[in-house]
Amino acid sequence: MSNLEFPSALSRRTALQWLATSAASLAAPAFAAWPDKPIKLVVTFPAGGASDIVARVMAEQLTKSLGQPVVVDNRPGAGGSVGGTLVARSPADGYTLMLSNSTPISIGPFALEKQPYDPVEAFSHIASVGAAPLVVMANPASGLRVITDVEAQARRAGQLNFGSGGPASIGHIYGELMKKDIGINLIHVPYRGGAPMTTDLISGVVPIGIDVVTAYLPFFKSGQLIPLAVTSAKRTPLLPDVPSISELSSYRKLVLDNFFGISGPAKMPADVVARINTACNEILAQADIKKRMLDLGITVTPGSPAAFTSYVRNQVAALSPTVKGAGVNI
Repeated sequence: MSNLEFPSALSRRTALQWLATSAASLAAPAFAAWPDKPIKLVVTFPAGGASDIVARVMAEQLTKSLGQPVVVDNRPGAGGSVGGTLVARSPADGYTLMLSNSTPISIGPFALEKQPYDPVEAFSHIASVGAAPLVVMANPASGLRVITDVEAQARRAGQLNFGSGGPASIGHIYGELMKKDIGINLIHVPYRGGAPMTTDLISGVVPIGIDVVTAYLPFFKSGQLIPLAVTSAKRTPLLPDVPSISELSSYRKLVLDNFFGISGPAKMPADVVARINTACNEILAQADIKKRMLDLGITVTPGSPAAFTSYVRNQVAALSPTVKGAGVNI
């Protein structure tokens, strides 16, 4: 009997079944069995805010695309680092993802006494979802009408107060960027969220405020606040008459968006990353999703994992020195 012969019909049957199973496993893509259970999408903010709304829109659509429930899990705290740490330390199997944005990636980790994770290397940055500009806005009684008035008044008075939604908020960090890049003395007045800042801004307690644009549209329409500039590279369709910061050549370094994306733990399987990215890009191509995002002040920005990772790396490099240098602590 040669080495290629089998001693019995049972042995031959067993061997053939093993060969068939092995061939099938080699032919099947690695993500064929993924996902076979619910996927968790961690949000680093409380329920109800822009990040939470974006996460729920994406979770609803990804549930349809992937065939398994995508469940939103709100884990706020420590500048987004509570949720960020949870995701960074999770298994890289595609079942724990994060609605990433500028706070837990580019700001929060650098505002803590001990940095909890490397925001570039600790994650697989899978899919870009969108970007929302900030707005620099003023009380009408302040006399400020355009962004250059801020610089002029700060130089004339020696300093100028600005409000934000809190220490280490993206509005706070943007004010610190303005202070450093323009060379003016802006004094940060932190609030516990955008609502109390808005109250003081309207009443004139602080002359200017900086925050993500969406929540302030009704106040611009009513004339209670004046938008001086948006911080995106181009004007936003939500405020087409308000100039972009990039329209002034000396201010172009101040272009900044609050990004939104889908990230997961580092070293996720490439085919799982590709599948999530493809699903996200298909979702963002839908006209109704584009409108829902724009209603939140967000322009969709679909693209490849490589492009999203590069964007994250560049923003981290731009913001982390400012966070550290300003002595921001949370």
